[in-house]
Amino acid sequence: MTVVKALREEGKKIVFTNGCFDLIHVGHVRYLRAAKELGDVLIVGLNSDDSVRRLKGPHRPISCQEDRAEILAALEFVDYITVFDEDTPYNLIAIIVPDVLVKGGDWDQEKIVGRDIVESRGGKVTTIPFTEGKSTTNLIKRITDTELK
Repeated sequence: MTVVKALREEGKKIVFTNGCFDLIHVGHVRYLRAAKELGDVLIVGLNSDDSVRRLKGPHRPISCQEDRAEILAALEFVDYITVFDEDTPYNLIAIIVPDVLVKGGDWDQEKIVGRDIVESRGGKVTTIPFTEGKSTTNLIKRITDTELK
């Protein structure tokens, strides 16, 4: 990855996180902003449509990967986005080898995918608490349970 190599040569601290980011909501925004504050550059690994379907079921994603990527790119604190098709970002983390690997607060740090790679290179693995009550699943439920007039 030539971008990552150039960033390293500039001495930038690289932060990586990943997710589906389907129906982006305020919880996502707060999470990504907090992730960016942990370094100089935030790279987001975005699950492809096929990956989301395997993880979340046949009715997901709601928004296609191109739309999700464009919305993420519009956030000022997201520097780079890369789409991956696997169920986990392990191979992507092995390529990027971020200085900081970030996941949501629902993850046990011992089980964070790629932790071994990051820590073996002297990097840090951290979690960021979720914003209570904010989730794509809750949004979908609210929308489908609401009678439109």
